Amino acid sequence: MSSHSAIPQPLTARRGGRLSGRLRVPGDKSISHRSLIFGLLSAGETAISGLLEGEDVLRTADAVRALGAAVERLGEGRWRVRGVGIGGLSNPAGVLDFGNAGTGSRLMMGVVGGHPVTATFDGDASLRKRPMRRILDPLVMMGARVLSEAEGGRCPITLEGAREAVPIVYETPVASAQIKSAVLLAGLNAPGRTTVIEAEASRDHTERMLRHFGAEVNIEPHGAHGRRITLVGQPELTARPVVVPADPSSAAFPLVAALIVPGSDIVLEGVMMNPLRTGLITTLMEMEADITVLDRREEGGEEVADLRVRASALRSIEVPAERAPSMIDEYPILAVAAAYAEGETVMRGLQELRVKESDRLEAVRAGLLAAGVDAEISGDDLIVRGGRVPGGGTAATHLDHRIAMSFLVLGLASEKPMQVDDGAMIATSFPTFVPLMHGLGADIG
Repeated sequence: MSSHSAIPQPLTARRGGRLSGRLRVPGDKSISHRSLIFGLLSAGETAISGLLEGEDVLRTADAVRALGAAVERLGEGRWRVRGVGIGGLSNPAGVLDFGNAGTGSRLMMGVVGGHPVTATFDGDASLRKRPMRRILDPLVMMGARVLSEAEGGRCPITLEGAREAVPIVYETPVASAQIKSAVLLAGLNAPGRTTVIEAEASRDHTERMLRHFGAEVNIEPHGAHGRRITLVGQPELTARPVVVPADPSSAAFPLVAALIVPGSDIVLEGVMMNPLRTGLITTLMEMEADITVLDRREEGGEEVADLRVRASALRSIEVPAERAPSMIDEYPILAVAAAYAEGETVMRGLQELRVKESDRLEAVRAGLLAAGVDAEISGDDLIVRGGRVPGGGTAATHLDHRIAMSFLVLGLASEKPMQVDDGAMIATSFPTFVPLMHGLGADIG
């Protein structure tokens, strides 16, 4: 039984001394999922180091194995995948259970959709609530068939991949790396060129990794903020080593904790600095956060750096809607930073947060109110009136790992301790969160 369906584990965070020390947060979840999937689709052995061994990624490893790859864990974060190559997938014997993993399930739908195999996708109660129609629609255009689905295009879904995948030109309805990636992964097994057009550029990890493994990908600007991505189908992908950089979405939690706990001074090592993932760092710097970028370098096709973070007097700002795709997972922890910033912070254009693991927008507002912070939702905007943070309440996590970690961080500097109703699901993305925070001097338990 997976941990997030087990008995709830409430956790409490209390104000204590300053935070100090160096730490490397776990590997990036997006790169971890993709490294396993590209290992499956490559000929030869892909060696992966720094893999995030959270539950979500382990479910993707199981699915890769079920589709025919040999997957071995060699040591902590070190894995080896012997792939079957594009076109070499076999029908899985059982259901592909992705637990809580939205990314793993959606990317793998793309892989299956482009291959002549049939698979059933399922997951936990939270994943079963998440809409998959936006992924399935373009796959059907490419020749896949949805044999069965739950109401509203939700899991469990049985997908019959295309016998002969058809290349398409597809304009994504929203800025979503998952939709784009599913189409590109399906396009790997289609002849000719598969093109995705997005009005707002979303995370480009799939394009970078396609190139890393030897595919031909052409990226051109489209309109003011968008991109046109063209993949040449049916390449020979060759196994390549992948060093997974530290996850900026996970680094966000100790980073904001160091900003709000007086006297703190920490260094976060090897954090991915992909410009489509650093919206939070940009935003915090606009709020006058003391963050120094050290030793920029490249790992696994991605730019990384060390970040020195010191406690700061934050100021309120307005965060524009066009920044949302580069920091969609970071709004809950940004809202915590905003609670400690003097004045009114407005975060615009957060409609995507309504279809995450929970209605994340409402969960953030409710958690801030439980902490005694004035917050409201106006349309798709979140408004936080910060300064004093009383704490003393309980935030309802709704099985959402980022909500849980965000409000534990809030409790490290609030006047009274802050509780979250369940911390069990933190294991899905950041299994070492509590011990790593203890190592910096945080009081969480």
